[in-house]
Formats: sequence, C-alpha cells, structure tokens
Amino acid sequence: MVSIIQFRRMRGRVLWIVVISGLWALADTAWAQDAARTEADLRQLRGEIERIRGQVAKDAAERDRLTRDLRAAEKSAGSARSTLERLRTERRTREQRRADLATEKREREEELARERELLAAQTRAAYLVGREEPLRLLLDQEDPARAARLFGYYGYFGRARAGQLAAIEENVRQIALLEQELETEQERLARLEREQSVEVDRLDQARAERGAVLAKLQQEARARATSLQRLQREQAALEKLLRELRTATRRFPPDNKSPFAQLRGKLEWPTTGRLVSRFGQPRAGSVKWDGLVIAAERGTPVRAIHRGRVVYADWLAGLGLLVIVDHGGGYLSLYGHNEQLFRAVGDTVNAGDTIGSVGDSGGRTSTGLYFEIRQSARPVDPLPWFRARQP
Repeated sequence: MVSIIQFRRMRGRVLWIVVISGLWALADTAWAQDAARTEADLRQLRGEIERIRGQVAKDAAERDRLTRDLRAAEKSAGSARSTLERLRTERRTREQRRADLATEKREREEELARERELLAAQTRAAYLVGREEPLRLLLDQEDPARAARLFGYYGYFGRARAGQLAAIEENVRQIALLEQELETEQERLARLEREQSVEVDRLDQARAERGAVLAKLQQEARARATSLQRLQREQAALEKLLRELRTATRRFPPDNKSPFAQLRGKLEWPTTGRLVSRFGQPRAGSVKWDGLVIAAERGTPVRAIHRGRVVYADWLAGLGLLVIVDHGGGYLSLYGHNEQLFRAVGDTVNAGDTIGSVGDSGGRTSTGLYFEIRQSARPVDPLPWFRARQP
C-alpha cells in the first residue's frame, strides 16, 4: 500500500508537472502573440514608408519636370537591367542543361553501340554452334555432368542476350526522351533569346531617354544659380525624407544586439573603388558634401556596413536609386547612385550583405557610390568609422 507521505510526494510531483506544462503553454502562446504583433508592426511600418515614398516622388514630380523624366528613365533602365540579368542567368542555366542533355545522349548512344556489338558477337557464336548442338547434348549420355554444365552455359548466354536486348530497348527509349528534352530546351533558349532582345531594346531606349534628360540638365546647370537651386532642392528633399522616416521607424526599432556607436574605426567599406569626394568638401555655393563619393566600376557590389533594417529602397532626386538602412540607436547609412537594388523595405540585412550595385543613377555622369552615415538625422563624417583609410 502507498503511504500518506508517498502519496503526498506523488501528488506534489504531478502538480509540479502540471504547473510546468502550463508555463510552457503560456510561453508558447506569448511567443506566438509576439510574432504576430511583430509581423503586424512590420506591415504597418512598410505601409507608412510606402506612403512617404509616394509623397516624396509626387513632390519631386510637381517641383521639377526634368527630375520626373530622369526618375522615369532611370527606373525603366534599372528594371530592364534586372530583367535582362535574370534572362541571361536563366539562359546560362538552360544552355548548361542542354549541354548536359547532349552529353547524356552521346553516352547513351555509345552504350547502345556497345550493347549491340556484344549482342552481335553472341549471335554469331550461337550461329556457329548451330541449332542442333543442344539437341545432340541432350541425346549424348556418355558424360551427363559435362552436358549439364554446357546446358548451364547455354542458359547463362540466353539470359545474357535477353538482358542485353532489354538494355538496348531501354537505351533506345532514353535516347528518344533525351531528344525530346533537347528539342524543348532549344525552344526555351529561342524564347529566352527573343525576350532578351526585347529587354536590350528597352534598355537602349531607357538609356537614350536618360541621355536626353541629362543633356537638358547639363544645359540647365551652366547657369550657376539654377544648379545651386537644384542642389538645395535635392538636399531639402533628402532631409525631409529622413525626418519622416525617423518618425515612422521610431516605434519599430531594428533588433540589433551590437550597438552601432561601438563600431567607430571598425567598419568595412561598402564598396571597393577610389575616394573622390569627402565629407564637408564644397559642392556648389554654400552646399557641401554630407557624405563620401567612391568612384567604382559599374556593377560593383554595394554591401551593408552593419546589421539593420532597410527603411528605403527607391529612386530619389539627386541620389538616384537609394538604399537607407536603419541600424538602431538613431544611426542610418545611405547608399546612393545604385544601378540596381537587391533589397526591399522591411528586409533585415547583415554586415557584408549585397544590397545594390554601383551605377550612375540620379544624374551622375560617371559611375560611383554616394555614402552617408546619419546620427539622429544629422550627417557625420563616415571616414573615421572605417577600419581602412581608403576603400
């Protein structure tokens, strides 16, 4: 019988298990609620940033027809480049698949030729032995053991011939399937080539439109006052965008366990190239550089300098295709003049992740990356933040 003390101990253990199970269930429920709340917050943040982006684009279009035309031309060119790159990648994959199929077909045909040669050799051997040989062995009772062995050999050769015939039939079937797949791949390659040709034409048209807008901008820029006014408008648009982004993201800070403020002198450069403009250098009149300009080859990867969340990924007057990453603690990093953007608003990025590629969007006449670091919306000199003195 169970004593009272043992019963109480057992009851205590059961109660403890029930309590632990209840706590686990509550923790799971809380985690699920937190995850759902985080996802809802992220959707709300994306919606707010999309509203800001739309307003910025509308403001720019209303202020300046040339800016609107440049934005349309460069976004069209960026879209065409992305589609063209995707088509080229798919085409390379299809061409490799076609080469693999051709190799497999050639191997199957070689195997088929070998099987046919073996079958022909066995058929010749059977012909030389003659049809009557097995019957003579059956009637010859002088050496029954020898006859049994020879019948075993005949059975083996018969099964081997049957196996070779089956292998030949299978190879013929596989070759027919490979030929059909090769024909399909050829049709896909032809379709990709047509689509690629269309995208090349679209890209050429977008480049021509961009060139026409740039010519007008350069003509306008000959008047120093007009050029200065444009720079001031572009700078004001950026400041307004950053203020609104700061307000929108304040309630949804990125999850960053490594504070950005502790990384001074430890960061890697966002791209490789040559430093051509520094923080604080004059641009025109009273307008100065709020960041750095790194001259680099078109298509050079642009990488995030630290973990954070993308809060802007679109075209902006003066900076072209722009990515802004929120690193928490009031710190932002800006990457302008991209040719293509590879991340979207709400994406989490880590240090070294590719977020874009160097280009000349935003009206630049040469390729390069514009880079800024902002602390509480104020630009700070990025140079002391890097481990190396040159990119």
